[in-house]
Amino acid sequence: MNTLKRLLLLTFLIFISFCTLAQETIVKGKVTDAGSGYPIPFVNVLFKGTSIGVTTDFDGNYLLKTSNPQDSLLASYIGYKSRTKRITKGITQVVNFQLEEQVTNLQEVVVLAGENPAFEVLRNVVRNKSDNDKRKLTAYEYDTYTKIEVDVDNMSEKFRERKLIQKITQVLDSVERIAGEDGKPILPVFITESVSKLYYRDNPSLKFENILHSKINGLGVEDGTTVTQVVGSSFQEYNFYQNWLNILDKEFVSPIADGWRLYYDYDLVDSLYVGDHFCYRLDFFPRSPQSLAFNGSMWIAKESYALKQIEVTVGKEANLNFIEKIRIQQESAPTTAGAWLPIKNRVLVDVSELSANSAGMLAKFYTSNKNFVVNKPYDVSFYERPILLAEEARLNEDQEDVWDTLRHEPLSETERNVYKMIDTLRNIPVIRTYTDIVKFIVDGYIQDGKIEYGPYLGFVSYNDIEGLRVMPGFKTNYKFNKKWTFGAQVGYGFGDEQFKYSFSAKQILSKRRWTTWGVRVRRDLGRVGLDDEAVGDNALLNASQRWGIFRRGYYFDEERLSFQRELFKGFTQKISVKHSTFEPVFNFGYYENPDDIVNSAILSNYATSEVILESRYARDLRWPVITLRYTRGIEGIAGSDFDYNKLKLIFEKKTRLGILGTGRMTASAEYIFEPLPYTLLGLHLGNQTPIFTPLTFNLMDYGEFVSDRYATVLYNHHFEGLFFNRVPLLRKLKWRLVGTANLVYGGLSQGSQALIVPTTEENGDILPPGQLSLKKPYMEIGYGVENIFKFFRIDFVHRLSYLDSPDVRKFGVFGSIQFTL
Repeated sequence: MNTLKRLLLLTFLIFISFCTLAQETIVKGKVTDAGSGYPIPFVNVLFKGTSIGVTTDFDGNYLLKTSNPQDSLLASYIGYKSRTKRITKGITQVVNFQLEEQVTNLQEVVVLAGENPAFEVLRNVVRNKSDNDKRKLTAYEYDTYTKIEVDVDNMSEKFRERKLIQKITQVLDSVERIAGEDGKPILPVFITESVSKLYYRDNPSLKFENILHSKINGLGVEDGTTVTQVVGSSFQEYNFYQNWLNILDKEFVSPIADGWRLYYDYDLVDSLYVGDHFCYRLDFFPRSPQSLAFNGSMWIAKESYALKQIEVTVGKEANLNFIEKIRIQQESAPTTAGAWLPIKNRVLVDVSELSANSAGMLAKFYTSNKNFVVNKPYDVSFYERPILLAEEARLNEDQEDVWDTLRHEPLSETERNVYKMIDTLRNIPVIRTYTDIVKFIVDGYIQDGKIEYGPYLGFVSYNDIEGLRVMPGFKTNYKFNKKWTFGAQVGYGFGDEQFKYSFSAKQILSKRRWTTWGVRVRRDLGRVGLDDEAVGDNALLNASQRWGIFRRGYYFDEERLSFQRELFKGFTQKISVKHSTFEPVFNFGYYENPDDIVNSAILSNYATSEVILESRYARDLRWPVITLRYTRGIEGIAGSDFDYNKLKLIFEKKTRLGILGTGRMTASAEYIFEPLPYTLLGLHLGNQTPIFTPLTFNLMDYGEFVSDRYATVLYNHHFEGLFFNRVPLLRKLKWRLVGTANLVYGGLSQGSQALIVPTTEENGDILPPGQLSLKKPYMEIGYGVENIFKFFRIDFVHRLSYLDSPDVRKFGVFGSIQFTL
C-alpha cells in the first residue's frame, strides 16, 4: 500500500512538472532609442544564455514564444549598449527596452585574403539598379499616412532651473513618464498627422499629392493650412538608388552610388530572411568621417539584388552644423512591374543644443504607404498642382475614433499622451507669451487677435537724409478674413521732416490655381537701383539699406494694381499697372531736349506710367526658375513724361555637383529700346561696405556703371568640405571653401548718353554715372572660407577689369554672418 501511494505521488509530481514545463511563456514588446524614443529594427532579443530569440521588425516590435525559457531577456544591437531584463515564466507579458547609444570608433573592414565578398553583392546591386529603381515606372500611386513630431530634448539641470521651465514642472513630471523607465525625458511641442493619396508619372516627371485628412497640434500653430502642405509625405521621401541624396539642403552620397568604392568601406555581415525575402546584410562606413556620407546597414534581396531595407546614420563627425544625428530607416517591397517602392520611411533629425545651458530638439518623420497601383498614368493636367489640401481635410481633426480608422497603424500610448501634453502647454500663460515672442522674431510681426503689428525690421532706422526714421505698421491675418489681407504703415523722418506711408489690400480669388489681385498706394524714400524688382522679398536687405549713407536717394509716390494667376503647374502670369513719381534728393539732371543742349532745360523730376507683364516658370527644385518681364511705359497718362519699352529675362538655377558641392547662378539680360534718363535704366548694384553681399558686384562702387542693354552673371559655389576635410589640421574645424564669379557685359546707347548732363563748372554738383564698353565686360572673382566658428564667412575678391581709375578697388576683403547647416 505504501508502495502504491509512493507511485501515485511520484506520478502526480511528474505530471505537475510536465505541465509546468509545457506551459508556454510569451514575451512581446518594443525596442526604442533611449534618447529619441525612435524604434530600432533588427535588434536581437533572446533569452540570456540560449539561442532562443528573434529580431525586431521595422517598427521595433518583437514577439517571443517558448516552453523552455530562462529568467532573463537580453536585447543587443550594434552601436547600442546591451540591456537585460528579468521575466516571469509561464505567462504572457510585455517587456519594452530603451537602449542607450554606445560611442564606438568606426569599424575597420579587414579582408585577410582575396576580394571583399561584399563587393560582388554591390556590383550586382548597381547592375540591377535600373530594374529595381522606382524611376523605371511610367507612373505609380498609393495611399500614404504621415506623422511628424517635434520635441525638446537633452534638457540639462541648468536648463530646468530656468524660471520658465520651473513654471511647467507639472508637465515635466509627465515627460518623465512618457520617456519610459530607461529613456531620457523629452518635451513635445508639435505633432501632426495626415492621410494622402500620392500620384506620380514620368515623361514628363510630375507629382501630385492630395491631402485628404490632416490633424495638427503644436505650440504657436493656429492656422495649419500652410503647415499641412509643407509636412505632406512628398517632403519625407529619399531614393537611395540615386547617386546623391539631398538632405537638409546638403548632398549626401548613397551607399549604392555608381562610384560606391570611392566613398565607403563595406562588410558582408550575415544572410537572413527579412519577411519573405532572403537577404544579404551589408554594413558600410564612410572612408572619411567628415564627408557627407552615411554609417549603416542595408539588406539586399538575393533574388533581385534590390534594396529591401536600409538604416543609415549621419553622426556629429560629419561636416554639419547644429546636427547631432540624422537617422533614416526605409523598408521597400516589389511591385507587379518589378521595381520596388518604399512601404515605410522613418527619419530622425537630432538638433544639438547651442550651449551647455540650452536644450536640443528632435524632429521625427514617419510615412507608411499601401495600395500601390503602377504604370497607369493620368493626363498631364491631372498633376497641375503639386499639393492640394482638401477643403474638408481638417473637418474630423478632433474626432479620435475617425482617426483610428484612418491610420495605417494605431498610435502608441506615448503618442496619445503627446497630444495631451501639448494641449496642457498651450494653456500655460507663460508658454503663450514666449510663443508669441518667437513668432515675432521669425515673422517680424506681433499678433493681437485679428491684427499683427510690425514689421520690426523696418520700424526704426537712421540715415543721412531722413535722420531718425520711425515707421510702425500692421496687417490683418486669416482670423480677420481668410481671403482678404489689409496692411498699412505710416512713418516720419525727423531729419527731412516728411511723412511716409504705405496702404495695401490683397484678395485670394482661387487657391486651386493660385489667383490673387491687390492694390498698393505709398510714399517713401527710395534708392536708385534698389527697387522691388532688384530686392524682391528680401526684407533684411531692404531694412539694411535704410541705415547710414543714403546714396542716390529720391522721394516717390506710387500707385500699383496687380493681378496674378497660376495658369498651369509652375507657370504664373502676372500683370501690373503702376504710376510713380521721381523727386531726387541727390544732384541729378537730364536734358529735356538733347538735340539742343545749349538751349535745353535741365530737368530732375519726372513721372512714369507703366504696364508690366511678367511670366514666371518655377516647376520644382530640379528645374531653373525663369522669369520674362515686359514693361511698357506710356507717356501722357497722369502726367507721365516718357514712352518706352523694356524687356528683361532672369534665369536662376541651383546646381548640385555631388562631391564638388553646390553652385547657385543668377543670370539676367535686359534691353531698353528707347533713350531714357539713367535712373530708369539698369543701374548695376555696387557695394561700398565691408559686408559681402551675393546680390551685388562687391568691388564696384555704387552707381559706377549704368546700361540700357546688358547681361549679368552672378555665381556662388559652395565646395562644402571637399578640400579642408582632407587636411588633418583643418579637418576638425569644419571650414568650407567658397568661390564667386561675377560678370556684367553691357553698354549705353548714344540716345541715353545724350540725355546725361555732364559735370561742368556751372553744374559741378551733377552726379553722372559711368558706363561699360560693349568691347569689355566687368569681371570680378573671389574665394573664401565659410563656417568659421559656424557663423562667419570671409571673402577675398579680385577685380579683373576697368582698373584704370586711381580710385578703383582692385582687391577687397569682406566679412559676413550666415546661418548654414
